[in-house]
Parts: sequence; structure tokens; C-alpha cells
Amino acid sequence: MTASHSAPPGHADQPIGYWQHPAVLAALILMAAVPLIVPDIAPLTDLPGHMGRYRVELDLAHSPALQQFYHFKWALIGNLGIDLLVVPLAKIFGLELAVKLIVATIAPLTVAGFLLVAREVHGRIPPTAFFALPFAFGYPYMFGFVNFALSMAFAFLAFGFWLHLARLGRLRLRAILFVPISTLVWVTHTFGWGTLGVLAFSAELVRQIDRGRKFIPAGFHAALHCLSLAPPLLLMLIWRSGHAGGETTDWFNWNAKYYWVKWVLRDRWEYFDLGALGIVILLLLRALWSPRIEFSRNLAASVIFLILVFVALPRIVFGSAYADMRLVPYLFAVAVLAIRLKGRATLGFAQVAAAVALLFAVVRMAGTTVSFWLYDQDYDRQLAALNHVPEGARLVSFVGRYCGEPWNTSRLEHLPAVAIVRRHAFSNDQWTMAGAQLLSVDYPEGEWFVRDPSQIVTPIKCRWERWLPIADALKRLPRQAFDYVWLINPPSYRAELVDGLVPLWRSGTSVLYKVVDRAPPSGEREGEE
Repeated sequence: MTASHSAPPGHADQPIGYWQHPAVLAALILMAAVPLIVPDIAPLTDLPGHMGRYRVELDLAHSPALQQFYHFKWALIGNLGIDLLVVPLAKIFGLELAVKLIVATIAPLTVAGFLLVAREVHGRIPPTAFFALPFAFGYPYMFGFVNFALSMAFAFLAFGFWLHLARLGRLRLRAILFVPISTLVWVTHTFGWGTLGVLAFSAELVRQIDRGRKFIPAGFHAALHCLSLAPPLLLMLIWRSGHAGGETTDWFNWNAKYYWVKWVLRDRWEYFDLGALGIVILLLLRALWSPRIEFSRNLAASVIFLILVFVALPRIVFGSAYADMRLVPYLFAVAVLAIRLKGRATLGFAQVAAAVALLFAVVRMAGTTVSFWLYDQDYDRQLAALNHVPEGARLVSFVGRYCGEPWNTSRLEHLPAVAIVRRHAFSNDQWTMAGAQLLSVDYPEGEWFVRDPSQIVTPIKCRWERWLPIADALKRLPRQAFDYVWLINPPSYRAELVDGLVPLWRSGTSVLYKVVDRAPPSGEREGEE
């Protein structure tokens, strides 16, 4: 191994400052866990629904109540991250705490991956790198795509390791190690594996060009080096054969892609979130002509490849929605991580840049912490209804939504699944897709009201959505199939639609009813509209 193999990449003469101290970096990584210290359940939209599935996978074998409604069959699919981790951890901590601990590590692992990549690409962590850290809490994370988010954290850590081994010239060792590493990332979630492949190929392409090869031969050799990432392709073919194909559609939906970019930091306060995005965009534009900062060719190539993937990805892949949206926060993060100091940058400039970047990261993290605390208060208020729900209850839930898309969403759409977690009750919010989900619902008595999105109700019929207006949901509800009806922040509805339902609990507009009359509402019995 030559000396050049172990030399740090990038600008070895760039200023060294406080922002590179291990204690500062460790504090930033740990800070990413702070927003989830208080909430019992991380307020991420889909997470309660996933927790319902975890409860079924853990308890189905010895729970006659769950066996009435659900089936669960393990299979090797590219979406198993937390599903696997909760099996041992729930035995130690219980399910809810185990999920909280796992989810609380996702953002810190992502931040660590960002910083590792910056260190390997630039030789030292540039002061501007901290502008990338809030993207660990991007909109896909807030949506509750937790297996996906965990796989992306693993992907960035793996990419940093990929760059490290290349810098050391340990290419044979890298080829051996990345067979199991890529498989681990794929099992966590397919998207992380795909992103790792894009990042690794783009970095290797630049490395091959730097070795003097022209673009086409460089691309060929980069592909050869990335063959160690290819074994999960066989697992993908096995998984997606037969009934697990799913629909791939909605290509080049430019309107949706515009919103995915606009919403990349969407959380609670629109101006706060858009202002932060504006600051990052100004930083990226400034790096194009600044005399003191510039883009690394290595990560700039990665950004170009990620943009091409984002443009080419449809909105729905194999039946999984928001496929293109999921990439956007990490595209922005890589673009920011690509920025480094030019040789003319002074220590004073670097210190000021680091202070501003650190302040940006801390303010965003503080905002996320407050936002999660407020969501947690609403969760606690709504979940008090479960104190009145018995074990194994046949519960149907209706969560209010509106046809528009307010910036500050309720994140309550899958809260009913906590009834599965805490009461082994039925919940009508679970996702079902042959071959793509390990859980399936078997409760034909419930008719329409057995799976997602039957739990979502609106004031009126929303165009392009399968959600029922609340009046239609209450009219069509097969009362003989359910013992309890849980309305969570519902739109207004006529009183006669709940005739035969006795309220057991109220909080604001939310109410838990017990079904005492199995007949349809009085207006329906009389044939009224």
C-alpha cells in the first residue's frame, strides 16, 4: 500500500477548528435523539400502524383475540428492519419502549453517516456540513417510513465505509465485506440498498476517472467494483415474483415532485420549515460561484445521479407510494455535504461558517423537539379512550381528515392501531398487499371496514381518494361486526347517525362509542337520505 492510499482526501490544508472536535461531533449525533426523549410513541404518521403489526407478529401465536382477525407469515422481503429488531428487544423492554429506542436511534445514525461521508470525502469535516443534519428529520421520516429511514441511515454509514476502504486501497477487502453489508441494508429496506448502489457507483466512477480512465471505461470498471452490491438482486427477483409484484405507476408527475421538494423539511410550522429550506438553497446557490466554498467533484457526481434517479422514479413502485418523495431529503443532504472550503478560505471565515451552520442545526432540532412534544400531548389525549376498550374488542375507528393538504397534519391516521398494541383489539387501519406485507387481515364480517384507508373519513367525498365521507361511513358500518366505534377528531355529523351508540369517553370532538343497537341508524331504517 502506497502512502497516497492512506493520505486524507480533499483539502488537507483546510482550517482546523472547534467544529471538528470529537466532543462536538458526538454531541451533534446524540442531539438528534433529543426530540424522541419525551414522547412515548414517536409522533410519526405511519408508526402506530407499524406497531400494530409488530404486536401481531410477537403475540399472534398465543393470542386467541388476535387470531380472530389477523394472519402473519414471515418471508424474506426487502422491508424487515424494525420488524426483526423488535423480536429480541421487545422481550427485554416491552414493545412500546423497544420501538421508541429503535426509532430514536435512526436520526443519530443518519447524522453519523452524514458526518462520516463528509470526513471521507473532504479529509476533514467542512464547517458547512452541519446544514445537512436537519435532513435526517425530512418529510419521509415524519411520515413514519421507519424501515426506509433506518435503511438510509445504514446506507450512509456503509457509503462512508466504502469511501474509507477505497482511500486505504483495500479494494479486495471492500468487495468481500460489502456482500453481507449490502444484503443487510436490503433486508432493512430495499430503497436504502438502491441508494447505496447509486452513491457507491458515482463515487467509484469519479475515482476511476481520477485514475486516468475515460468516461465509458471508467463507468465499466466502476460497475465491476459495485458487483459486491449486486447479490440482493437475486433476493429482489425472488421476492417480487408471483403475487408480490405490485403496481408501478404515476411516472413523471411533475406537480407531485414539486411538492416533494417544497415539503422536504415539512413538520409543523410552514414558515419555519420553508425558511430553513430557503437557507439551504441559498447556500447551495452560493457555492456555485463563491470564492471561499465549492463543491467536491465526488459528491457533486453523486448529486447528479440522485437527481436523475429522482426524476426517473415514479410516485408508486411495486405498489409502494411516495417512492420518489423518499429520496429528496437525502439528495439535499448530499448536496450540502458536497460543499467544502476553497484554499483561500481563512480560519476566521471557517469559524463563522461553522457557528452559523451549528446554530441552524440546533434551532431546527429544537423546533422538532417542541413539535414532537405537542404531537405527543395530542396522542396522550386521544389514547385515553383505550382505557375504556376491553381486551380483544372488535373496534372500528374513524379519523377525520380534509380533502386539502394542510401543512401541519394531525399524524393521527394510524393511531387506532395502538388498540392492537395495548388491547389485542381489532383495528381497521392495517395495510394489506399480497407478498409486500407480512400481515394480512381475515375478518370478512367487517366488509369495507377492515383495512387502510377505511379508518379515514372526510366531510365530503374527496376527488381521487378512497376515503368515505363520515356520513357514508356511519351509514354503511356493519354494526353486527363491531362492538366499539372510535371517532378521532371527526368532521361534524348528524346526531341520528349514532343512534344506538352509547358514548363511553369524550375529549373535544373525539368520542368512543359502544354499540348497543346492531340495527342501522334510524334514518337508514326509514330509507332516508
